[in-house]
Amino acid sequence: MSRFLPVAAALAAAFLSVPAAAAAPAAESVQAVVEREVDAAVARYDLPGIAVGVVEKGEVVAVVTRGELAAGGGEPVTAQTLFKIASNTKAMTAGVLARLVDQGRLRWDDPVTKYLPRFRMHDPWVTRHMQVRDLLIHNSGLGLGAGDLMLWPEPNGFTRADIIAGLAHLKPVTSFRSRYAYDNLLYVVAGEVAAAAAGKPYDQLVREELFAPLGMDGCRVGSWRIDEAGPVARPHRRVDGRNLPVEEDGEVVPDITSMAAGGIRCSLEDMLKWVRMWLDPGHPWLSPQQRREVWTGHMPMPISERMRRWDNTHFYAYGYGWRLSDVDGQWKVAHTGTLDGMYSSVILLPDLGVGIVILVNGPAEAARTALGQALQKRYTAPGSGLGVAHYAALLDQERQARRQARPLPDTSARRPASREEARALLGVWRDPWFGEVAICPRADGVGFASARSPLMRGRLMRVDERWLVDWDEDSVDAEAWLHPPAGTGKDATLTLSHVDPEADFSYDYDDLAFVRVRACP
Repeated sequence: MSRFLPVAAALAAAFLSVPAAAAAPAAESVQAVVEREVDAAVARYDLPGIAVGVVEKGEVVAVVTRGELAAGGGEPVTAQTLFKIASNTKAMTAGVLARLVDQGRLRWDDPVTKYLPRFRMHDPWVTRHMQVRDLLIHNSGLGLGAGDLMLWPEPNGFTRADIIAGLAHLKPVTSFRSRYAYDNLLYVVAGEVAAAAAGKPYDQLVREELFAPLGMDGCRVGSWRIDEAGPVARPHRRVDGRNLPVEEDGEVVPDITSMAAGGIRCSLEDMLKWVRMWLDPGHPWLSPQQRREVWTGHMPMPISERMRRWDNTHFYAYGYGWRLSDVDGQWKVAHTGTLDGMYSSVILLPDLGVGIVILVNGPAEAARTALGQALQKRYTAPGSGLGVAHYAALLDQERQARRQARPLPDTSARRPASREEARALLGVWRDPWFGEVAICPRADGVGFASARSPLMRGRLMRVDERWLVDWDEDSVDAEAWLHPPAGTGKDATLTLSHVDPEADFSYDYDDLAFVRVRACP
């Protein structure tokens, strides 16, 4: 390197000789950049509330909060506000399992049945050979989001025991370990494996092994009291162009079945502690060996055209609770979280010592993507100057192209189905994992009502020659076509499918197959 020193000295002398009036302006601070981009996202997408933080080399260099806990309520979002982090919970579940491996309580290649003897997949061979690691990397052979209707919409009557029993009835769509397909149910199983290995409930395990040692005192898991927590952001949905908060939590927030897959709530302050730990390779919370294991690409993932165009990505894989990729030549470790009315994102650039956290309490898929890209590019492509407006415009173009290729069906001619024309559909029907639904007369026509998922109740509608379920609750935003069975008798199977081809995959209509079990009451 010594041969470059004369050149460097000459350049330094040249810069020092420039008059003060001509000196370049000071670089914009990270805080200023984040504030500008967050404000752009809030304005573009009319977000009810948001909290964003950035870490550089172990230090928090930006914290920005905007909006309210509940739109119109007047209480501001702060760095201590609790948000649902949704699937960013998965990295925490994986981290707790890695701690148990460090402690010698389990091994990644242990069979799941060692800890959960009642565990069954549809294929007995898969049951025998599924290891603890397989629960975390979306390689089970199940379809995208298979069985998620046992988790969402919330609340519902499914337990974790029901999920373990229901897995045996979910048919695979590919062979085991052959292809990536995102799932949530097996993370629920992973939480139960952790609990069995440690001899204590998952929520207690998370508090003792994760929250306490990392000082994440504001995070909540399992059942907890509202008055013993910090301010709590309420999810929102968009209705007629406005942000409407969903039903408020009660005095006691109950344990939810999806806890290990997406049930943790944390503040920005606590999430930045989580990020700082992962960016410190010498942090004692996890051994170097387990850090490598968690951040190893165990399951290849398909690289989208967007990733190639936006980030020049060549590698994409799933680790244990993290997505791993390259972005503009930099290593990226990241995950997102999505629940009804709550969105989160964690982006780590380990070689640069950079971490980004985004928490939003409203419908914000596009906002999360545009803002995450704008903040990430400050580090991976600092000369690009690309911000939220640029990526938002690209997302709008993509959505328009998708809608042209797969237009939303016109259901404007819908009308309530009469009892007479729906006579062949009337009865109580049963799916082996979802349970019973009743297609029976009600005051305003013919109803569709799930016995175990109370929000999944609606009215049967007629759209030309097709049947449609119009849900009573606005929070269930994926309408379903109902396909009457062909044939008669015990082999006649009633099925559902999405009306909107872009509906959230967690409305897992495709895996339902109902047979009639009795007449309407």
